[in-house]
Parts: sequence; C-alpha cells; structure tokens
Amino acid sequence: MIFITGATGLLGSCLTKMLAGHEPGIKALYRKEIPFHHPAIEWVQGDLFDVILLEEIMQGVDEVYHCAGKISYNPKDKRQLFKTNAEGTANIVNAALNAGVRKLLHVSSVAALGRIRENTIITEEMQWTAETSNSVYGESKYLAEMEVWRGMAEGLNAVIVNPSIILGPGNWNTGSSEIFKTIYKEFPYYSDGVTGFVDVEDVAKAMIALMQSNICRERFILSAENTGYKDLFNLIAEAFHKKAPSKKITPFMAGIVWRLEALKSFITGKTPFITKETARTALAKVYFDNSKLLKAMPSFSYTPLQKSVERICNELLAINNIKL
Repeated sequence: MIFITGATGLLGSCLTKMLAGHEPGIKALYRKEIPFHHPAIEWVQGDLFDVILLEEIMQGVDEVYHCAGKISYNPKDKRQLFKTNAEGTANIVNAALNAGVRKLLHVSSVAALGRIRENTIITEEMQWTAETSNSVYGESKYLAEMEVWRGMAEGLNAVIVNPSIILGPGNWNTGSSEIFKTIYKEFPYYSDGVTGFVDVEDVAKAMIALMQSNICRERFILSAENTGYKDLFNLIAEAFHKKAPSKKITPFMAGIVWRLEALKSFITGKTPFITKETARTALAKVYFDNSKLLKAMPSFSYTPLQKSVERICNELLAINNIKL
C-alpha cells in the first residue's frame, strides 16, 4: 500500500498516475477536488495538519511519497510556508514512525541547499545558510528536511530528493508551468540567469526508482540540465511558434520591477508577479551537480531539455484547447 501527499499538484499528480498503472493500492491525499479517478486510487480528503487522519491513513501503508508543500516567494507567506513545509512534514514523519512504514520519500528542493552560490557547483553535501539562500521558501524546505533527518535518527527509513525547477504540463496560471504561458504571450524580456531544469516525468521516475531501491539516509539532486533562462525561453518560443524574448533585464531594471510589484501588491492585496527573491534568482548563475543519482542509478537517464519542452508545449496547447 502506497500513500501520496500532494497528489493533486504538478509532481504529485504525475507520480500518482505513473504508479496507478502498476500498483494495486494507493491512498492519495487531496484538499478540495479530486483531479482524476482510477480504480487503484483511494482519494482521501484532508490536510497535513489533521494528525489523527494521518495516523489512520498510515495504517497498513508500506511506502509514503511526501510531495505536498507550499511554494511561494512572497515574504507575506512566511508563516504559511513554515507551517505547511516544516510542521506539515513533521506530522508526516511522526505518523510514518508510529505506523512503522517501510520507507518514506520526501520531496525537498534545491532551494534547501542554499542555491545562491555563484561560481560554485551545488552538490548534495551543501547545506542551507542564511548567507546562501535568497528565500524564505528555501529556509522552510531546509527545516522540513531537518524533520526527515530527525525521523531517520529515530529509525525511519527515508530518502530525500532535491529537484531543480520542475517543468511539466500543469496549470499554466501558477507555479513553474506559468513560464510557458508567459512565453506563449510573447513576454519580451529575458535574464542572463542560469539554473537547473528537470522534466516532471523524470522526477517521478527517479522517485519510484529510489523508493524501490535499498537506498536510505541519502539525498539526491534531480536536475537534467543547467540552462540559461534565455535558452529555455527560446526553446519554448520555438515550440509555440512565438516570438522569443529579445530584451535583456539588467539588475537595475529588476530592482525597479520588484519594487513596483511590491507597491502594487500592497495596494491591491494581490500576489506580486515578481518579488525581490525571484528577481535575484532570475539574475543568478547557479549550476547543479546531478552525478550522484546517475552513479547510484546507472540505468536512469534524463530527458533532453528540448524534447521535454516540445512535449510539454504540445500538452499545454491540448489542455487549453489552443491550435497553432
């Protein structure tokens, strides 16, 4: 029996669909709406803070995929980030320990590694520090990892994955999938920033492989390629047959934009499109070392970024009923 949290999100839904075709019993946690139905899936409505429900769900469960978490780079969400990512993970770890599950796989983020280290290759050996992270989100994911390590110290078999920016055909009005909508609408600006990108299907496949392995008490960066934002934008624009961004954003321009967005957010109460944290991230050149997973799983390989982008663009067009 498998239990999946965050089963309605971009990664969680991909993982759930992938497992549903091969596993006879899956419990999947959802908050508001069931995204799809499958005979192998038992959908359970609830959240990470109902500790009694979590204890009940965990009974008879062998494997737990903890995908749930809040992603935000808005400073106003600090309290909710810490509650969902740190406290919520602590509740999952405690329930897994009490139920004696065989193994837990925790989805963290490269943000928990303290990713703003220019001219340095980021590896799994690095730790979050206030000096090397630009986000409250990164700190919240670091604290979530600490709860998992605490659980391992108490006897829980667990493994942690740290994906870079996950690309997939999700709701293109939110999250990383919003990148595709932005380029589809011919957003004219790009930055010189570099970071890691990975296909959502590759993340799900790596998670399943790690869960089925004997690997425990380790964490793995999941990142296919270190690529410039401009190069990624060009690939998306080409797949959509749209005009690629041609205007370079300078640090000065970025500073003006995030300040204007902060003022707009203060007046309207709406979430800012760009924050100080996301502006800094977009300008940084950060490189991730993905060799640890490839050495541990020699048969695993990442999908080339261009191939991923082409597939995702085609799926997004179909989802949104758009014909080129």
